[in-house]
Amino acid sequence: MNLLHANDRTGKYPPSYYAATRTDLPPFPELRGEVRADVCIVGAGYTGLSAALHLAQRGYDVVVVEAHRVGFGASGRNGGQVGSGQRQDQVWLEKAAGKENAHRLWDMAEEAKALVRGLIDSHAMPVKWHPGVGHACWTTGEVTHTRHYAEKLARDYGYTQLEQLDRDGFRAVVGSPAYQGGEVDWGAGHVHPLNYAIGLAQAATAVGARIYERSEVHEVVPGATPIVRSGHGRVLAKQVLLAGNGYLGNLSRPVAARVMPINNFIIATEPLGDRAAAVLSKPIAVCDTKFVVNYWRLSEDNRLLFGGGESYGYKFPDIIKTVRKPMLEVYPQLAEARIDYAWGGTLAITVNRMPCFTRAGLNVLSTSGYSGHGVAMATLAGKVMAEAAAGTAERFDLMASLPQPRFPGGVAFRWPLLAMAMTWYSMRDRLGV
Repeated sequence: MNLLHANDRTGKYPPSYYAATRTDLPPFPELRGEVRADVCIVGAGYTGLSAALHLAQRGYDVVVVEAHRVGFGASGRNGGQVGSGQRQDQVWLEKAAGKENAHRLWDMAEEAKALVRGLIDSHAMPVKWHPGVGHACWTTGEVTHTRHYAEKLARDYGYTQLEQLDRDGFRAVVGSPAYQGGEVDWGAGHVHPLNYAIGLAQAATAVGARIYERSEVHEVVPGATPIVRSGHGRVLAKQVLLAGNGYLGNLSRPVAARVMPINNFIIATEPLGDRAAAVLSKPIAVCDTKFVVNYWRLSEDNRLLFGGGESYGYKFPDIIKTVRKPMLEVYPQLAEARIDYAWGGTLAITVNRMPCFTRAGLNVLSTSGYSGHGVAMATLAGKVMAEAAAGTAERFDLMASLPQPRFPGGVAFRWPLLAMAMTWYSMRDRLGV
């Protein structure tokens, strides 16, 4: 199944709240004929656009080829949360990479958040940064673990932006009786994700990058002069950067063996007006501790944007039904709230939930598999790929050195096996295990 077309219309943004409130961006031309460049980037999401911006700023001739529109994929559909740290915590990273590299990875993650904010400010993007991401704990054991981990970050990494809240304190912020407590990370934040992608595209083209839309790539040929082929054109470049994430398909078999696309879904209520303060008393974003995670925030016009729910197939389900159920577990008071928007999208995960940085062929680099932690990390990944393409690969190689196992079952059978595992974990969520 080609996920570029399985659930969406060619060249059209999904009917999301983000698409309805996006900054206008005239379409870029389709790739036709032969084009030459120093670097060709496949995919105009955060990774590809960040790489294009950073390379163009260095003076490279850069072409970006996108199958649909800028920010069409997960970059324009996600929850907008800009979280701290890597997808795995520092305890895991210390064991997997050693304490020295764990500190370097923490510093990179801190740089990733600062990079998002800095790009928004320095390029006057049509995006507002909202500080604060809450972490909601379902059990008292999770509250204790969260507090101990915050103490470790303060002691070992000098990170003191985590505000610990007991059950009553957390409920005063979140307005839900479902949780036993939690914390608010005031060093994290949230943004309008599609407008951020559009801002990156505007910044990249302003410094000379060329973007082609509605130009689905069908083949990438590694080599001394790699070739990128679309339906009506091709790009000859010195280097190729693969930045398709969950929509990369089979353009690279080594990547496909380690990175799996999965779907996720979000709904947006009607504007809540005065009811919004009873949902979130502070303008933070929130995610919880379920394996099938719930995440939410208020939009700038006071709609609840709520993501979650389970679906074990690549075709989108009844999204409202799928997401409304977990939303009402958290906010039963919204049972009568009208749902104005519902959309899904495809992200990508890895076995160990760390992004997959790899050399996918001669003069072909790839990063993908952000596992739900992509707004900050994909932006930094683009910068790191740009560094590697320009000849400084130390940080790319650090990320590539992390263990990145293949999915069991190979490309053909990985999805059924994952569906079985997710069914098991979601059952544990429901049982509170």
